[in-house]
Amino acid sequence: MKIPEGLIRVILDYDGTLTAEEEQVAELAERSIITLSRDILKAPLSQVRDDYYRTRAMVLAESHKFRWEVNGGIASYGDEGAFITNTTTIQTMLGMNPSYTQAVREYFPNVEYDPIVDCSNYLFHKLTFDLEPHFREATERVLRDLTAHPRLEPVILSSSKRDKVRRNMGILGFEAIRVLGDTRQYEIDPSWKRQFVHPEQGTGQIFRVDDKHTMDLRRPAYYQALVEEMRDAAGVVVVADTFSMPGALPMMMGIPFLLLKTVYTPAWCEAFVGQHAQGCVLPELALLVDCVEEVI
Repeated sequence: MKIPEGLIRVILDYDGTLTAEEEQVAELAERSIITLSRDILKAPLSQVRDDYYRTRAMVLAESHKFRWEVNGGIASYGDEGAFITNTTTIQTMLGMNPSYTQAVREYFPNVEYDPIVDCSNYLFHKLTFDLEPHFREATERVLRDLTAHPRLEPVILSSSKRDKVRRNMGILGFEAIRVLGDTRQYEIDPSWKRQFVHPEQGTGQIFRVDDKHTMDLRRPAYYQALVEEMRDAAGVVVVADTFSMPGALPMMMGIPFLLLKTVYTPAWCEAFVGQHAQGCVLPELALLVDCVEEVI
């Protein structure tokens, strides 16, 4: 479906889309393990490290059973992204060990979601802030082409903190690109009543992707962010490296979604997005502008 003439907002995810998070995740994991051992769990470093990698192998072996869960809903499956695997591993490890669970409860007595989710969020925001960004090879050229395009406006929308993303965009000289940070694509709100229509599955909020995966659309914070970006634009396109958090909702809202294929893209995500009327698999970031132009 072609978008009418006028301004097109290209909403870009940050971590894993503009950056090669697969090159950063080992450092993030080690920093997380050290922080957990030293500050939160008060457990031997070798023990926490062994538990982490044993849990990680378990998560990746049956990722449909091990999910990033928020408020009882599935925010993402454990294999969808390098950073997502790290978060899911931490949540699973902390939840399966009663002594770890108790230590996290004591360290996070006042929580926004629950102690384990708050702990994983704390580690992600604290530790990725100081990670040196590893931009994908095509990132600078793609951003330059987007900003120069007469109809396209790039906007970075991320669950990462805005100050981190803005600082890193400054490294490339793109301080002028608008950044919407901490948009909480992961936040599931069971009290939200907005319904969506699936052509085969009818009306609802949670729809089946295949026999092992569902997509939970109960993400009002992300929904509102998308609605705001649509208000004064002829159309919106969303681009991201993972499906459940940044992609499922816009696709079901009728917004074109481009899934960037990476070394960690699961086959089930690629298959579902590739066959969806609003979905497209982007083989590499360098092809982004060409793919967007095909949509508009």
